[in-house]
Amino acid sequence: MKSWISRPVPQLPGSMPALRLFDTAKGSVVTLGAAGEQSMYVCGITPYDATHMGHAASYVAFDLLNRAWRDGRQQVSYVQNVTDVDDPLLERATATGVDWRDLAASQIRLFQTDMEALNVLAPDHYVGAVEAIPLIVPAIERLVERGLAYRVAGTAGEPDGDVYYDVEAAGKHSAEATDAWTLGAVSGLSDAEMLGLFAERGGDPGRAGKRQALDPLLWRVAREGEPYWPGDGLGEGRPGWHIECTVIAQKYLPAPFTVQGGGSDLIFPHHEMGAGHAYSLTGVPLAQHFAHAGMVGLDGEKMSKSKGNLVLVSKLRAAGEDPAAIRLAILAHHYRSDWSWTEAGFAQAKERLRTWRAALDAAPEGSAAGLVSRLRAELSNDLNAPGAVAAMDEWAAAALQGGQAGSAPDAALAADAINALLGVEL
Repeated sequence: MKSWISRPVPQLPGSMPALRLFDTAKGSVVTLGAAGEQSMYVCGITPYDATHMGHAASYVAFDLLNRAWRDGRQQVSYVQNVTDVDDPLLERATATGVDWRDLAASQIRLFQTDMEALNVLAPDHYVGAVEAIPLIVPAIERLVERGLAYRVAGTAGEPDGDVYYDVEAAGKHSAEATDAWTLGAVSGLSDAEMLGLFAERGGDPGRAGKRQALDPLLWRVAREGEPYWPGDGLGEGRPGWHIECTVIAQKYLPAPFTVQGGGSDLIFPHHEMGAGHAYSLTGVPLAQHFAHAGMVGLDGEKMSKSKGNLVLVSKLRAAGEDPAAIRLAILAHHYRSDWSWTEAGFAQAKERLRTWRAALDAAPEGSAAGLVSRLRAELSNDLNAPGAVAAMDEWAAAALQGGQAGSAPDAALAADAINALLGVEL
């Protein structure tokens, strides 16, 4: 699947110091290695609705990591999936009377135009679940052969043969290794906490015939009226959600890759189960580190499709809003924090953007090098975008108060730094 087109990233003098990032699985900030090559997988959308602000904030967060790595002269391999067949997509297609393939294609195009407008660097590989099915099927078959997955008999009119991952068997299988996966290794949650989230986030703890309530679906055998694909020994059907990302990551990235990223709602079960699948398939951890962005609400309330209170990037753009201002409104919040989109916050971002642009004309001579150093220091500290924004605010205020003719070289370097490091074009 084709990705969007990245804009050129200015090269700055000097380079980013060692990056420190909060690792969800470790529960602390860690220093990332700087071996010259980094790799990242960020979970993509299920394309049944347009890009809302929660999506945008997550992808902007990991775009900061991508940019910081590149500024540190690291080669970055970046992969993102798109779950272009899944229950929410099929349900929306049925409700709206649109073919599910057409719905997915239209929403993928819209998402990509939103990402391009927000100046998010494109992944090197943008892979759909459907195109990955030939890779997913043999992976599931290997799990069945190893006794780490099993079939469930059909009940209440459901067909026989759905395949589930056996979390208990998988945990025992890996128990002797020091870096192995066991249930809870990524999330740190108790069984009771996991059970409470499982059904809320796509699981089926009450499914009859499962060995354990938390066992996730690997392969859903064909149902009448649903799309399906050849599954060789599994039978016709389609893949579960978690195995999709695991297999795509293992195909296109090193084992383990550097950072698994996504929203905090993906910690469990998605990233927890994906890490388990990876270890069961290879005996190697999926990722060295797990990082997660906070949730975004609207005026203090949870933003959700069911409430109908989504703030859509495409609607803001259609209303003539500057995508740089949208991005700057996101960057005013630390990526790990939960926050709310407000009109007041967006108005502040638009005013900030106008101020920064005006300040370029009054850039004090010799000031930009110090600004670059401070931006790097803030971003190297767990991607502290609010600190970087504050640094630019101070630089802009000093420039506008100076009352002197601006320095063209300093203006150019400041603009390049804000573009290269924060992704905001002035």
